Amino acid sequence: MTTELLQPFKLNNSIALQNRILMAPLTRCMADDNLVPTQAMVDYYARRAGAGLIISEATIIRPDAQGYPNTPGLFTSEQIQGWRKVTDAVHANGGKIFAQLWHVGRVAHPHFFDGEVLAPSAIGVQGSVPRMRELTYQTPKAATLEDIKGLIADYVKAAENAVEAGFDGVEIHGANGYLIDQFLHFAANERTDEYGQTPENMARFALAVVDGVIAAIGADKTALRLSPGAYFNMSEDNRDQAVFDYLLAQLNTRKLAYLHGGIFDDSMRFASLGNKTTSEYLREHFSGTLVGVGGYDYESATTAINDNKFDLIAIGRPFIANPDYVSKIANNEQLVTYDESMLAELI
Repeated sequence: MTTELLQPFKLNNSIALQNRILMAPLTRCMADDNLVPTQAMVDYYARRAGAGLIISEATIIRPDAQGYPNTPGLFTSEQIQGWRKVTDAVHANGGKIFAQLWHVGRVAHPHFFDGEVLAPSAIGVQGSVPRMRELTYQTPKAATLEDIKGLIADYVKAAENAVEAGFDGVEIHGANGYLIDQFLHFAANERTDEYGQTPENMARFALAVVDGVIAAIGADKTALRLSPGAYFNMSEDNRDQAVFDYLLAQLNTRKLAYLHGGIFDDSMRFASLGNKTTSEYLREHFSGTLVGVGGYDYESATTAINDNKFDLIAIGRPFIANPDYVSKIANNEQLVTYDESMLAELI
């Protein structure tokens, strides 16, 4: 078996990874009631330090970013201290870890905070909060320009807090129907000001967040996740491709640590992307380090990297079932098959 994925890799010739296998961000809802990481989370991440890079579970940047129960935050001193225990444990085991910064936008719920739900436009979604299905989604408030300035500032502050907490960098969550992604899609963005209607305007918020974070912590520590073809909580629109074409051209000048595709099945092809898969489209338009994701196993990821479809692979559910995933792959050992019941506890 080829060992291409087990070879070292450097992000921006700066952050050295021990292999090309990333642990994908996996929402586990195991923080305490103050959204502080628990000892169980310390143990969970430490056991997976064999990954070239761990991307943390999505971590909210401020109270109104929350749309799931017990998701960790990075906006209080207690949360920062809790994450410091996690990063120290990962580093002690030889690993690297980025914090994924998250605001869910219109799928937030005021059950978790005092205030209004914010989104690009006052367009709600159908459905209810995962794990708390009695809570149905509400129509959000369209963010004012002052709201948007505050959101950008809070992404930047969360990135600074992540560095204080010992993270090696951050991945900005701009995918899968959450706040940044909502600005990038016509189905969620009907604004008529400088944040709507044209590709340049609709990409403005994402770029402002990226630029603010880069200015605060450096491009070598800043990554972004995008899902141009993954329509989660929104409908497909062929006009969206022009937005992502523009955004990716701009990102090519930012020298990000990496760009991470946000897709659950990378074999899917999208009419809105010229009948391409997410990885094909991103590789065509983005010249930097690309992380593939979406149904790959070790063998298929190795083939894809050898074929230059992407540079790194993010593995999700197999890491839940196999904390020692990389070691098992390296030693050609049998993997434990993922089962939904494994979501009930941190192993």
